[in-house]
Amino acid sequence: MSVLKRPIITEKVTAQGALRKYTFEVEKTANKFEIKDAVEKMFDVKVEKVNTMRSIGKSRTRISGGKQVTGKTSTFKKAIVTVAEGEIIDLYGEV
Repeated sequence: MSVLKRPIITEKVTAQGALRKYTFEVEKTANKFEIKDAVEKMFDVKVEKVNTMRSIGKSRTRISGGKQVTGKTSTFKKAIVTVAEGEIIDLYGEV
């Protein structure tokens, strides 16, 4: 099973690309060393720094069909990876 689940692509994260920072959703049990190794192997870049954070799921209530429905968003872990000077990660590929 891979440590990296998917890249997180938002307006804020795209702006950080100029600062050599890329954000990925990762396994909840992954540590910084595993994340660094996975990014270096997958994208063939030199990783300088890894910051991690957990996003805790929140309860949501909405009205559906005249009834109140309660749900919860999922909890996930994300990592902000800083690559070395001159390195880039092409997340968009051939789009």
